Amino acid sequence: MTCREAERLVMPYINGSITDDELEEFLKHIDQCEECREELEIYFTVDVGIRQLDEGTGTYNIKGALETALELSRQRVHTLMILQTARYAVNTLCFWALFMILVLQFRMWGQSGFLGL
Repeated sequence: MTCREAERLVMPYINGSITDDELEEFLKHIDQCEECREELEIYFTVDVGIRQLDEGTGTYNIKGALETALELSRQRVHTLMILQTARYAVNTLCFWALFMILVLQFRMWGQSGFLGL
């Protein structure tokens, strides 16, 4: 992911409207690029500050809130990767189970003379 693409995703990330595929790439880029991370911190600070003013609440550890949000995002990406791996495993098992059922069924039909063999 380029810096330009990451910058485009800062506000969708803060608003929670970023897709799962974009999220993974965005987090990788933010962890490696100090400039983009700084831009995320600035936008996050402004967004959280404005929301706190509107709601009348206040947390004074905005950087900690960003770190918490990033950690939750990393956990989400990790969970999605586990689910995707599990889905591939289940699909593979289903394919091989169906294949074995068909092989055994043809064998039974062959032994019973149903196929005319």
